Amino acid sequence: MTRYRIIFSGSGGQGLVSAAIILAETAVMYENLEAVQSQSYGAAARGGATRADVIISDGPINLPKVFQPGILICMTQEAYNKFSNLIRPGGLLIVDSKFVETTRKVDARQVELPLHQTVVEEIGSPVALNICVLGALIGMCGIVKKSSIEKTLAKKFPPAFTAGNQMALDIGFEMGFEHAE
Repeated sequence: MTRYRIIFSGSGGQGLVSAAIILAETAVMYENLEAVQSQSYGAAARGGATRADVIISDGPINLPKVFQPGILICMTQEAYNKFSNLIRPGGLLIVDSKFVETTRKVDARQVELPLHQTVVEEIGSPVALNICVLGALIGMCGIVKKSSIEKTLAKKFPPAFTAGNQMALDIGFEMGFEHAE
Protein backbone atom coordinates (compact mmCIF):
# COMPACT_ATOMS: atom_id res chain seq x y z
CA MET A 1 0.00 0.00 0.00
CA THR A 2 1.28 3.44 -0.90
CA ARG A 3 0.71 6.12 1.71
CA TYR A 4 2.01 9.69 1.92
CA ARG A 5 1.87 11.63 5.19
CA ILE A 6 2.67 15.28 4.52
CA ILE A 7 2.83 18.41 6.65
CA PHE A 8 2.88 21.84 5.00
CA SER A 9 4.06 24.42 7.55
CA GLY A 10 4.84 28.09 7.44
CA SER A 11 3.07 31.32 8.13
CA GLY A 12 -0.43 32.55 7.43
CA GLY A 13 -0.74 34.22 4.05
CA GLN A 14 1.70 31.92 2.23
CA GLY A 15 -1.16 29.82 0.85
CA LEU A 16 0.08 26.52 2.25
CA VAL A 17 -3.36 25.48 3.45
CA SER A 18 -4.65 26.08 -0.08
CA ALA A 19 -1.77 24.02 -1.50
CA ALA A 20 -2.66 21.15 0.85
CA ILE A 21 -6.31 21.34 -0.18
CA ILE A 22 -5.39 21.38 -3.88
CA LEU A 23 -3.16 18.33 -3.41
CA ALA A 24 -5.82 16.36 -1.52
CA GLU A 25 -8.57 17.26 -3.98
CA THR A 26 -6.36 16.33 -6.92
CA ALA A 27 -5.58 12.92 -5.42
CA VAL A 28 -9.28 12.15 -4.97
CA MET A 29 -10.72 13.72 -8.12
CA TYR A 30 -8.10 12.74 -10.71
CA GLU A 31 -5.88 9.99 -9.30
CA ASN A 32 -8.48 7.64 -7.76
CA LEU A 33 -6.77 7.82 -4.37
CA GLU A 34 -8.05 8.34 -0.84
CA ALA A 35 -7.10 11.62 0.87
CA VAL A 36 -7.75 13.57 4.06
CA GLN A 37 -6.67 17.11 4.79
CA SER A 38 -6.77 19.21 7.97
CA GLN A 39 -5.21 22.47 9.08
CA SER A 40 -4.46 24.59 12.13
CA TYR A 41 -3.64 28.26 12.45
CA GLY A 42 -1.72 30.35 14.95
CA ALA A 43 -3.23 33.23 16.89
CA ALA A 44 -3.19 35.53 13.88
CA ALA A 45 -4.33 34.20 10.52
CA ARG A 46 -1.95 36.27 8.39
CA GLY A 47 1.61 36.03 9.68
CA GLY A 48 0.84 33.48 12.39
CA ALA A 49 2.03 29.88 12.29
CA THR A 50 0.08 27.51 10.04
CA ARG A 51 0.11 23.78 9.55
CA ALA A 52 -1.80 21.72 7.03
CA ASP A 53 -1.75 17.93 7.11
CA VAL A 54 -2.46 15.71 4.11
CA ILE A 55 -2.62 11.94 3.97
CA ILE A 56 -2.89 10.33 0.53
CA SER A 57 -3.28 6.59 0.15
CA ASP A 58 -4.35 3.95 -2.31
CA GLY A 59 -6.26 2.28 0.55
CA PRO A 60 -8.50 3.32 3.44
CA ILE A 61 -7.29 6.02 5.83
CA ASN A 62 -8.33 5.25 9.38
CA LEU A 63 -6.57 8.03 11.28
CA PRO A 64 -6.81 11.50 9.68
CA LYS A 65 -3.94 13.10 11.67
CA VAL A 66 -0.27 13.17 10.70
CA PHE A 67 1.97 12.38 13.66
CA GLN A 68 5.20 11.41 11.88
CA PRO A 69 5.23 12.86 8.38
CA GLY A 70 7.24 11.17 5.67
CA ILE A 71 7.34 14.59 3.99
CA LEU A 72 7.62 17.88 5.86
CA ILE A 73 7.62 21.27 4.14
CA CYS A 74 8.81 24.22 6.24
CA MET A 75 8.51 27.68 4.74
CA THR A 76 9.58 29.67 7.84
CA GLN A 77 12.23 29.27 10.53
CA GLU A 78 9.49 29.11 13.15
CA ALA A 79 7.86 26.18 11.33
CA TYR A 80 11.22 24.42 10.99
CA ASN A 81 12.01 24.90 14.68
CA LYS A 82 8.57 23.68 15.72
CA PHE A 83 8.00 20.73 13.38
CA SER A 84 11.37 19.36 12.18
CA ASN A 85 11.54 16.97 15.13
CA LEU A 86 8.36 15.26 13.86
CA ILE A 87 9.82 13.95 10.60
CA ARG A 88 9.80 10.19 10.16
CA PRO A 89 13.32 8.70 10.08
CA GLY A 90 14.41 8.56 6.46
CA GLY A 91 11.77 11.12 5.47
CA LEU A 92 12.03 14.17 3.27
CA LEU A 93 12.29 17.70 4.67
CA ILE A 94 11.83 20.51 2.13
CA VAL A 95 12.62 24.08 3.19
CA ASP A 96 12.73 27.48 1.52
CA SER A 97 16.39 28.51 1.58
CA LYS A 98 15.49 32.22 1.87
CA PHE A 99 13.65 31.82 5.17
CA VAL A 100 14.95 28.65 6.78
CA GLU A 101 18.40 27.76 8.05
CA THR A 102 18.59 23.99 8.56
CA THR A 103 20.47 23.96 11.84
CA ARG A 104 19.08 20.77 13.38
CA LYS A 105 20.35 17.30 12.80
CA VAL A 106 17.34 15.26 11.72
CA ASP A 107 17.24 11.71 10.40
CA ALA A 108 15.82 12.84 7.08
CA ARG A 109 16.92 14.08 3.70
CA GLN A 110 16.92 17.88 3.90
CA VAL A 111 16.44 19.76 0.63
CA GLU A 112 16.81 23.53 0.55
CA LEU A 113 15.14 25.19 -2.43
CA PRO A 114 15.05 28.91 -3.38
CA LEU A 115 11.27 28.79 -3.84
CA HIS A 116 10.32 32.32 -2.76
CA GLN A 117 13.29 33.96 -4.45
CA THR A 118 12.73 32.15 -7.75
CA VAL A 119 8.99 32.88 -7.86
CA VAL A 120 9.60 36.58 -7.19
CA GLU A 121 12.36 36.75 -9.82
CA GLU A 122 10.44 34.83 -12.49
CA ILE A 123 6.86 36.01 -11.88
CA GLY A 124 7.46 39.32 -10.13
CA SER A 125 5.39 38.54 -7.02
CA PRO A 126 5.20 35.83 -4.36
CA VAL A 127 1.43 35.48 -4.89
CA ALA A 128 1.79 31.99 -6.44
CA LEU A 129 4.45 30.74 -4.00
CA ASN A 130 2.11 28.02 -2.75
CA ILE A 131 1.69 26.65 -6.27
CA CYS A 132 5.47 26.63 -6.68
CA VAL A 133 5.76 24.65 -3.42
CA LEU A 134 3.19 22.19 -4.73
CA GLY A 135 5.11 21.86 -8.00
CA ALA A 136 8.36 21.16 -6.13
CA LEU A 137 6.65 18.50 -4.04
CA ILE A 138 5.17 16.61 -6.97
CA GLY A 139 8.34 17.06 -9.04
CA MET A 140 10.37 15.51 -6.26
CA CYS A 141 7.97 12.81 -5.11
CA GLY A 142 5.49 12.12 -7.92
CA ILE A 143 2.56 11.86 -5.50
CA VAL A 144 0.14 12.92 -8.24
CA LYS A 145 0.61 13.82 -11.89
CA LYS A 146 1.39 17.41 -12.81
CA SER A 147 -1.45 17.31 -15.37
CA SER A 148 -3.87 16.40 -12.57
CA ILE A 149 -2.77 19.42 -10.51
CA GLU A 150 -3.28 21.58 -13.61
CA LYS A 151 -6.87 20.34 -13.89
CA THR A 152 -7.57 21.19 -10.25
CA LEU A 153 -6.02 24.65 -10.64
CA ALA A 154 -8.17 25.31 -13.71
CA LYS A 155 -11.31 24.48 -11.71
CA LYS A 156 -10.36 26.41 -8.57
CA PHE A 157 -9.04 29.66 -10.02
CA PRO A 158 -10.42 32.18 -12.53
CA PRO A 159 -8.77 32.27 -15.97
CA ALA A 160 -6.86 35.44 -15.04
CA PHE A 161 -4.70 33.31 -12.68
CA THR A 162 -3.96 30.52 -15.16
CA ALA A 163 -0.68 31.84 -16.60
CA GLY A 164 0.82 32.77 -13.22
CA ASN A 165 -0.21 29.50 -11.62
CA GLN A 166 1.18 27.52 -14.57
CA MET A 167 4.50 29.37 -14.38
CA ALA A 168 4.75 28.80 -10.63
CA LEU A 169 3.85 25.11 -10.98
CA ASP A 170 6.45 24.67 -13.74
CA ILE A 171 9.16 26.48 -11.74
CA GLY A 172 8.53 24.36 -8.67
CA PHE A 173 8.22 21.13 -10.64
CA GLU A 174 11.59 21.67 -12.32
CA MET A 175 13.28 22.51 -9.00
CA GLY A 176 11.75 19.45 -7.37
CA PHE A 177 12.53 17.15 -10.29
CA GLU A 178 16.21 18.11 -10.06
CA HIS A 179 16.21 16.75 -6.49
CA ALA A 180 14.08 13.64 -7.11
CA GLU A 181 15.47 10.31 -5.99
